[in-house]
Amino acid sequence: MSIDNDPYKEIRPYNDDEIPAALERLINDDSFINAIIKYRFSHKPAWFKKLVSPAIKVYLKIKWSKLKTVDDIQREVELYMGSTLNKTTNGVTYSGLEKLDPDQAYLFVSNHRDIAMDPALVNWGLYNNGHKTVRIAIGDNLLKMPCATEMMKLNKSFIVKRSIKAPREMMKSLGLLSSYIKHSLETQNSIWIAQREGRAKDGNDMTEPAILKMFHVEGRRQKIAFPDYIKSLKIVPVSISYENDPCDLDKARELYEIEVNGKYEKTEFEDIASIVKGIIGEKGRVHVSFGDVITDDFETPDELAKELDRQIHALYRLYPVNLLAAGKQSDAITEEVEANFAKKLKALPAGAQEKLVVMYANPVTKKNEVEQATE
Repeated sequence: MSIDNDPYKEIRPYNDDEIPAALERLINDDSFINAIIKYRFSHKPAWFKKLVSPAIKVYLKIKWSKLKTVDDIQREVELYMGSTLNKTTNGVTYSGLEKLDPDQAYLFVSNHRDIAMDPALVNWGLYNNGHKTVRIAIGDNLLKMPCATEMMKLNKSFIVKRSIKAPREMMKSLGLLSSYIKHSLETQNSIWIAQREGRAKDGNDMTEPAILKMFHVEGRRQKIAFPDYIKSLKIVPVSISYENDPCDLDKARELYEIEVNGKYEKTEFEDIASIVKGIIGEKGRVHVSFGDVITDDFETPDELAKELDRQIHALYRLYPVNLLAAGKQSDAITEEVEANFAKKLKALPAGAQEKLVVMYANPVTKKNEVEQATE
C-alpha cells in the first residue's frame, strides 16, 4: 500500500520510512526543546536555558542518528522504561502472559488509571516475554502540541478522534478507526485500548459498551454478526494495579470540584502535566494481569462489557492501601501504610478526602462483588 492511497495515513503511527523525518521535525521543534529544558534544568537561570538549547539539538541529532525504524524506536523506549521503572516502582510483576501465543495478534482492553504508563506497562511485559509491542490508541485531546503528535506516532500510537462532534463526521471517524483496528490485527499487529474514554479517576474500572460497539462497526460493514466478529478480534482483558497512583491527589481534587461546582475546567496543558507526573512519580508495587481471550458468544456490547469487567475486577491485585481504604482488617496494613495514607488525606480539602478513600477502596468492592457472584 503506497502512502498516497493509504486510507489510515491520518490516524496511524509512523512507518519505518517516516521515522528519520519525524525525528528531524522533533529536534527542530522549539516547544519540544523547551519542554526538555524545563524538565531537566528547571532551577537554572534563563540565560543558561537559552545557551543550552542549541547544544541539546546537536546532542539529540547525534543520539538519534542511529534510529531508522519503528523497532529501533521501540528498543530505545524499552531502555528508557527499564530505567524509569527502576526509579519509580518497587517492582513490576506480570501474570497470564504464559497463556498468550507470541505469534498471535491480540486486542488488549485494559482498565485505565494512567495516560502513558498503562500501555507502556503492557508493552514492557510483552516485549520482555518475546511478544511484539502493541499499537496504542490515544485520544486527540492529548495532541494539542505538534511535538506531542510526533512523539506518539513515533511510539506506535494511533489517533482516536474524540473532538469530532458532527454526527456524520463522527460515524466516518468511527468506521475508519474500527477498520484500522481490524487491519492491524490481520497484519499481526496487536492493539492496546482503554476500556473507557478517560481515566477511571474514582478507581471504578467499568467498560464503556460504546467502545465495544465501535469495534463492530467494521463487522457490520462486512455483515458479520457481533458474536462472531468479536471472537475474531481475540480480545484479552488486562488489569493494571498500582500500589500508589502519582496523580491520586489531583484526581481527588477534580472529582470534588465536579461534585461542588458541577464541572471541572482543565488548564490547556493539564493532560501533558498528568502524563509527566504519571511517568516520573512514585508508583510503589505494580502488577499487570492478562486475562483469558474472549472466546464465548456475547450477543451485545453490554454483555461483553460485563465479561470484561468481571475479568478485570477479578484479576486486580489489591494492596494494603486498598484494604485500609475499604475498612478491612489485615496484618498487611502496617503503621507505615496508615501514616502514608493519613499524609495524603491531610494534603486534601476535607470534602476531597472522601474521594481519595473511595478511589482506593473501589477495587476491593468490585473484586468482592465478583467473588460473591461466583460462590
